[in-house]
Amino acid sequence: MPEGDGDDDGLVAALRHRGLHARWLSWDDPETLDADVVILRATWDYTERLPEFLSWTRSVRNLLNAPEIVEWNTDKRYLGDLARLGVPVVPTAFFAVGEEVQIPAGPGGRLDGEIVVKPAVGAGSAGALRFSDRVGALAHAVALQGQGKAVLVQPYDPRIADGETALVFLGGEESHAFTKGPLLPPPGQSPAFDPSGTYAEETLWPADPDEQVWRVGRLAVWAVTRLFDIEPEDLLYARVDVIGGRDDPRLLELELVEPSLGFRQLAADARAGAEREFALGVERALQRFGLGPLSHRST
Repeated sequence: MPEGDGDDDGLVAALRHRGLHARWLSWDDPETLDADVVILRATWDYTERLPEFLSWTRSVRNLLNAPEIVEWNTDKRYLGDLARLGVPVVPTAFFAVGEEVQIPAGPGGRLDGEIVVKPAVGAGSAGALRFSDRVGALAHAVALQGQGKAVLVQPYDPRIADGETALVFLGGEESHAFTKGPLLPPPGQSPAFDPSGTYAEETLWPADPDEQVWRVGRLAVWAVTRLFDIEPEDLLYARVDVIGGRDDPRLLELELVEPSLGFRQLAADARAGAEREFALGVERALQRFGLGPLSHRST
């Protein structure tokens, strides 16, 4: 979406207010190769053009977030890395293309509750479906594999009926949060997509999460700093989607590529403050890249 989905409308002005020339471009526009810094926002078609997209991320001069982090985060097998570092993650099984998909079943071959099957590389809930029957789940998984897509299988957590809590971090620090209403309809139905067909339509509202939920977000950011040997501020933005409240909150997704950051869910003053923090994060990145006014100072 070459001008975003509207949520980021204030970012160009916030950057220009700091003296930074910023404008929207499609990621595949050749002019991006001339930019000092490229900030990813609404690149929601990358899932269908992944090799081309990842090659492009390594060709621009400086990318936020960094190319190696983007590549890691485009494939939901990153959930396994987070789990190994102690982040409480929704239980997830992964199956490569050509690998036999195993769907856990109870007595009589029936599913013990509902499950979700979706592609390991995907955005906007494309290809994600709920199932209450094992045959349908297997058929969908095999169909995805037939399209050359690895598959993940997760138990459907009924707490998602209350929505997912999206925790937003700017420069590695807690910023704000909002709630995303349930995206996947009951088994046998497909999500409703926006007119472009790019992403499932969302219902959003402000949130004030418990400390236990924020802790999951902080753990996720910490895990990324460990995996890539970076400082928290090296992440210009991160969104951590969590299911559940203070009792056993679980990370569903960690979004470091193209997430909506929920600026429109904030009151005017809070939104202006968050957009300013985003712009300050870009300034700090410019200094790290040797492009900022303070980059050559010795202290």
